[in-house]
Amino acid sequence: MKYVIGIDVGTSGMKSIVVNQKGNVVSSYSVSYQTEHPHTGYSEMDPNIWYEAAIESLKVLVTQYGVDQISGVSFSGQMHGLVIVDNQGQVIRPAILWNDTRTSQAVADIKEKIGLKTLLNETQNTVIEGFTLPKLIWLKLHEPAHYNEIYKFMLPKDYIVYRLTGNLYSEPSDAAGTIMFNVKEENWSTTILEKLDIDTTICPDIIPSHGFSGTLTQSIMEEIGYKGEETINVYQGGADNACGALGAGITDENKQLVSIGTSGVALSIINHKNYENDGKVHYFNHCVPNQKYIMGVTLSAGYSLEWIKQLFSNEEDFETFLRPISESKIGANGLIFTPYLLGERTPHNDAKIRGSFIGLDANTTRADIKRAVLEGVTFSIKDSIQIIRGEGKAVQNIVSIGGGAKNPHWLQIQADVFNAQITTRTEEQGPAFGAAMLAAMGEQWFDSFSDMSEMWINYNASINSDDHNVGLYQSYYEIYQDVYRSTRALSDKLVQFK
Repeated sequence: MKYVIGIDVGTSGMKSIVVNQKGNVVSSYSVSYQTEHPHTGYSEMDPNIWYEAAIESLKVLVTQYGVDQISGVSFSGQMHGLVIVDNQGQVIRPAILWNDTRTSQAVADIKEKIGLKTLLNETQNTVIEGFTLPKLIWLKLHEPAHYNEIYKFMLPKDYIVYRLTGNLYSEPSDAAGTIMFNVKEENWSTTILEKLDIDTTICPDIIPSHGFSGTLTQSIMEEIGYKGEETINVYQGGADNACGALGAGITDENKQLVSIGTSGVALSIINHKNYENDGKVHYFNHCVPNQKYIMGVTLSAGYSLEWIKQLFSNEEDFETFLRPISESKIGANGLIFTPYLLGERTPHNDAKIRGSFIGLDANTTRADIKRAVLEGVTFSIKDSIQIIRGEGKAVQNIVSIGGGAKNPHWLQIQADVFNAQITTRTEEQGPAFGAAMLAAMGEQWFDSFSDMSEMWINYNASINSDDHNVGLYQSYYEIYQDVYRSTRALSDKLVQFK
């Protein structure tokens, strides 16, 4: 039997899985690494760490199954990161990652020079601190020597593909998050680049997400332990959210996705040609050809839960930590949490707002606080769900993946807050599974993505909303929405004391 490998290049680690032709995950391997934060708001990493993690993973997994049995490999990657190389293909400086917030002034400068209307017309998105374009502008202003050395820029997963094959490409789902890419035309926006005096030749060529990138070079094959003539095909891969959606079976407009990892995502495919984004959500290319999706983002979803766990009982696992939340009733006994620990993306695009607990009193328990965090994160994702519904989507069947899909209480909270049926995967492997699907399509194991989804993806029994709970949560959600408006000015005043 033949196998493919899917590799997810995450923020804090790399996860690789081996999938057989029946869609079964038969092996996996993980590598952890650490990002660097040299200054407040900075988030960087040496791209060679990703490459070394990929080599380590391939060496382990290919050794298990043999080079003659592994027919293809593809990637899922964290979006928006900026990797720059010189004309010798050498990394010029550490990659600037998606969660780096140093670029506030660059964002303001881009909006002033180009205007929101042109940005939306050209890219179907507004610009915010985490995206790739303001990172380039920041480099141009603050590190001109490095900027002038740039031969090509690329996204994190694309750098690994380049190192493995010697070929430098990107693909639509990741390129869309640079805010230099015309989502509708599926090519780089020369209008944006020329207005900002960015040389268009530094942009990588675009191929399909499941497009053939090349083969592992002979030196790479030797590095992972093989000295013969055999090699392995490499396919470009996709953005992590797109691959997560693909791996959850989101290949058409019938189902929506909620993903709760470090950040939280609500995603829905929207393909009608006349759709025009107003900037409240992101509008990106899917890794499935001819599909596009809108996506809202909560910056501190699972991150909020990790934060409160570290404060209360860091030694516990999440299952144990969350067990007491059943002791707290809906609404956490009158306690609301806003998960703005790192600012907020959708719908506010506000890097300065900070989180809060509203309603603390002498009767508040630890269980209330834990439940309030889960509910607050879910309310934040509902902000995005409401925007999707405003585009005419019914949002009745949601596939939930990530950490939020592992706890039955949280799944019921999602069903009641979203007023929707919640479904989970029988075997949830995250974006790495979507990457494996791209490799399988590249290998032509299936005629279409929908055929592959039908064969490879199975779901657990659905969780339905409770009408009584839906009404209670709607009342709490309306108060939750008031908290942002009431605390925005206070957050501004507190910045000076941070």
